[in-house]
Amino acid sequence: MEQIAFPRYEQYKKAQSPWLQEVPIHWQLKPGFSVLIENKQKNIGMLENTVLSLSYGQIVIKPVEKLTGLVPESFETYQVIKPNDIIIRPTDLQNDYNSLRTGLSKNHGIITSAYICLRPNPEHNPAFLYYLLHAYDLMKVFYGMGSGLRQNLDYKDFKRLEICLPPRNEQDRIANFLDQKTAEIDEVIAKKQRLIDLLKEQRAILIDRAITKGINPNAPTRDSGVEWIGDIPEYWEIKKLKNLVRFSSGGTPSKNNPNYWNGDIPWVSPKDMKKKYLSDSQDHVTNLAVKRSHVKLVSVNSVLIVVRGMILARKIPVASPLVPVTINQDMKAMQPLRSIVSGYLLYLIDSIYREISLFIEESGHGTKTLPTEKLGNLVLPLPPIEDQLKIVEYVKKIEKNFCDSILINQKQIKQLNDFRQSIVAEAVTGKIKL
Repeated sequence: MEQIAFPRYEQYKKAQSPWLQEVPIHWQLKPGFSVLIENKQKNIGMLENTVLSLSYGQIVIKPVEKLTGLVPESFETYQVIKPNDIIIRPTDLQNDYNSLRTGLSKNHGIITSAYICLRPNPEHNPAFLYYLLHAYDLMKVFYGMGSGLRQNLDYKDFKRLEICLPPRNEQDRIANFLDQKTAEIDEVIAKKQRLIDLLKEQRAILIDRAITKGINPNAPTRDSGVEWIGDIPEYWEIKKLKNLVRFSSGGTPSKNNPNYWNGDIPWVSPKDMKKKYLSDSQDHVTNLAVKRSHVKLVSVNSVLIVVRGMILARKIPVASPLVPVTINQDMKAMQPLRSIVSGYLLYLIDSIYREISLFIEESGHGTKTLPTEKLGNLVLPLPPIEDQLKIVEYVKKIEKNFCDSILINQKQIKQLNDFRQSIVAEAVTGKIKL
């Protein structure tokens, strides 16, 4: 998208706040309470039934089927909001520095009373004021405000917040421009995100085909006898996982013994399982822990798999260590035997997660588990070692090519998001003239 160079205003005056620094000389500087009124109308008598939520900077209607879990006994405790109300998520600034905290309501409805509802003075354009507070949010202005142990915001923090205000006709022009420009940028971002999704889908199809069918399309095939596998090259075998690997368990050295921790040996837990190949982990143990506790070293040619935790409700993480590691009790290590190489095993287990997910169980307190016995009885296609090595190299090339394309589009999306944020902030603070 072509980025246009905008002119600046002819004259500026100083602002008090460091995030504004200066504004056009004809703009006003006012405290928040003269522009934004706090609305605290409770939903007594169920005046409204449409439940709204703040999600990624947007006020959205929450579907009825998703009103489960942490919901109140009565929505009468929620606050009533109207179109053009500005919603602020004021909680936990101390621990959450990334979430978007502002949204502009387009609907009548109710939202949690934990949020601040600011109703713009009718003299001003509510969209302009939303874009201004959104710019403050992007500039991390709110993180210098707030109080309490978890640094929460309150309306009093907004009462003296310096607000810059152009004349109403200029507010309208800026808001209309930003509505159009951000919509254009969002459309381009959405197209690039759809392309990324298609690339990921195509990558998965090619890898799955290579792993379960081989890379020679002209090879004679036979029925594997396993429904989900289908036909395989006629010289491939069918084996149970337990006959291809040796399983080993993990554990946690005593936290009461400081001599077991902060060593040089990675101690892998599910939170580390974000890449296919691991060279480190967040936590580390010592050689003493390996010698005296029930954690044991896992060799580099192994494949690690998460077998317990709520993450199994979404995916089944697998990875291969590039250095000797230890693992915790929510993991299993699979040591390949002679008939399978670790690279092929890694890609195979990763590509058939849908089949493996059928084995997942739920414990009494809701934790997801993947029983080793069921995993071991999983029937798998097994090509000769020579074919496995060729398949692994082929899959690595596919991953590199697709990853390069995906990274290019992700970089472009970031650039577009940066441009979006920049143009919003510059327009509503008078750094550019529209």
